[in-house]
Amino acid sequence: MTSAEQSTAAQTPGFDPGIHRKLVAGIESGLLRDLHVVLAASAGDVILEHYVEGIDEAWGRPLGNVAFDAGTLHDLRSVTKSVVSLLYGIALDRGLVPPPEAPLVAQFPEYTDLAADPARAKITVGHALTMTLGMEWDENRPYSDPLNSEIAMELAPDRYRFVLDRPIIAEPGSRWIYSGGSFALVGAIIARGTGKALPDFAREVLFAPLGIERFHWSAGNDGVASAASGLRLTAPDLLKIGQLLLRNGLWDGQRIVSQEWIEVSFTPATSTPDGLGYGRLWFIGDAPAPAFGAPKPWLAGFGNGGQRLWLMPDADIAAVMYAGKYNAWDAWVTPTQIWREIILANFLKR
Repeated sequence: MTSAEQSTAAQTPGFDPGIHRKLVAGIESGLLRDLHVVLAASAGDVILEHYVEGIDEAWGRPLGNVAFDAGTLHDLRSVTKSVVSLLYGIALDRGLVPPPEAPLVAQFPEYTDLAADPARAKITVGHALTMTLGMEWDENRPYSDPLNSEIAMELAPDRYRFVLDRPIIAEPGSRWIYSGGSFALVGAIIARGTGKALPDFAREVLFAPLGIERFHWSAGNDGVASAASGLRLTAPDLLKIGQLLLRNGLWDGQRIVSQEWIEVSFTPATSTPDGLGYGRLWFIGDAPAPAFGAPKPWLAGFGNGGQRLWLMPDADIAAVMYAGKYNAWDAWVTPTQIWREIILANFLKR
């Protein structure tokens, strides 16, 4: 953070210089690496804000050295999925998309051969929303590997057939398999139901009401915006989305998304191999919160490279972290340390 930025942040109600000093000490010591942005708010007030300079990229395209600030767009990577889950909820509230219990393949009537498969007929839209399709999908490979399923989908002549035609390896709903393909299907359902491209629908029903004026949505070779990983937002704008969720879908007195959709999204529908709960495109866990004397539940959108949107409703805390450790197995370490050891460990009830 430049001296001017730090001064501006220090004048913000709620800004905590002590938490900021601990963050800077961790960065300067080398314990917290590859960070680009940390921004956190409690009860609507910014308590922590820090921007640095570092190497970045946009959906794999090198950007070189970037001096980050409050106006810098940044890849969300898979936090995009959590934002698109909100868009599905908004479309559902308006009766524009089928409900989660609707058959998935039936939403793509052009694939009559796939629709005739009894095994695929069991798969619902809800299974796509919870990544429990039961279909083969491999995103454990590096995203530079054409055999990575998401990359293979982007290279396929028909992305939706590619996803829907994967071999079925588990009963739908029985097993969580991380899949950007599942959410490509959800994005298509939103676009077909609303009659608008995903970025246009997002601008109308979510971004404009929140005052989000600038964003970028990366698209594949077919021109389709990636519902799985393509959204770029500034940190303050992603924080607004987090605060919208903490306010149960209300913004300046306007209902943006139903409280019912938020509640069901934040309810575990399955569990991940590392023991976290998983709702409708949100990871769910708990963490120590010393101000409360007991662990409290958190919710988060996670993205490749260390991108995070963390929420702890009981503390009314939303936190955004951007980082540049793309495709690294340990990219989770630094954001987790900041969330648990700096933000939550030093949070005092307001």
